[in-house]
Amino acid sequence: MKSLYQSTIASLPLLGRGKVRDNYAVGDDKILIVTSDRLSAFDVVMNEAIPGKGRVLNQMSDFWFEKLAGIVPNHLTGIAPSSVVAAAEADQVDGRAVVAKRLQPIMVEAVVRGYLIGSGWKDYQATGAVCGIALPAGLRQADKLAAPIFTPAAKADLGEHDENISFADMEQRIGADLAARMRDISIRLYQTAADYAATRGIIIADTKFEFGLDAQGTLHLMDEVLTADSSRFWPADSYAPGSSPPSFDKQFVRDYLETLSDWDKTAPAPSLPADVIEKTGAKYREALTRLTGATLES
Repeated sequence: MKSLYQSTIASLPLLGRGKVRDNYAVGDDKILIVTSDRLSAFDVVMNEAIPGKGRVLNQMSDFWFEKLAGIVPNHLTGIAPSSVVAAAEADQVDGRAVVAKRLQPIMVEAVVRGYLIGSGWKDYQATGAVCGIALPAGLRQADKLAAPIFTPAAKADLGEHDENISFADMEQRIGADLAARMRDISIRLYQTAADYAATRGIIIADTKFEFGLDAQGTLHLMDEVLTADSSRFWPADSYAPGSSPPSFDKQFVRDYLETLSDWDKTAPAPSLPADVIEKTGAKYREALTRLTGATLES
């Protein structure tokens, strides 16, 4: 399977590159988002591509944007990516790009947790709370929470770690009304998606959403949604609280990196073995099929 580590679209102005996505201007009001096969772990971009990963993420996001469109507007325009680039560049956008509305991003990530895992579990062990939200005593790793909780994070610059913040801090940063809207919509998005995923034998442990505003101030869901990069997916048939369940996401890479005693989770990234690359790609493709019922489009 061909991979794309970094796009080289010369027919459009480059706006910037994130950990995974390359963004190009399409006129003044639209943007071409190309999802590469790069993978980041612990906010460090790995040196190797995961073949097909970007196309999996793109196809999965498209699936969720359509399913959740009744809850909040999203950034999709429906314009074919191949129609805005030179013919010779079409292979770089095929199946892995969208033409989106150019929005003003809100610099707070909307994180929703339905289960106690990851940094939330570490926070709970240390403080009995997650991002300042007190939880009952005696919870185990990977326990389901009584209700999903909203734990925002401040977006960091490329290469830096996002910072968990309190809801009060979020209100200070973006205003109480917008913060409340983002929280309520995010929890509704998560619950709707989690209910659907349960019918496919998948638990969505947690996820993060990103939002932006259009020129009229209308809130939009943007970037990616409920992919294996932005969420933890667990197979329901092997879920058991008390330990970290197996995942259909980049946790496989994280687990490998945790075994490296000589890497301090800062750039430069260590090399990934071929079997880790192969198994990670397979995890992403399996997540797509399990959740959407579709295989990776050729």
